[in-house]
Amino acid sequence: MAKMEQIELERHREQLTDDVKGLVDKYRSIFEWDIPEVNEGYVERLIPGAIRQALDRVEQALPGAVQP
Repeated sequence: MAKMEQIELERHREQLTDDVKGLVDKYRSIFEWDIPEVNEGYVERLIPGAIRQALDRVEQALPGAVQP
């Protein structure tokens, strides 16, 4: 049986995805403002990677996180 926390997370999974898409869109717009000739394909790969790295740093900073 799934833990209550997992059930609750599943209820919010779509919203989490939408929030991350919003972050990608936000930073894509910033790149377009700052760099008129931006390479959109590169930026669309660059931003999700940066978000993954930020999530890793946030996860490691949480209480109880296992430090490498």
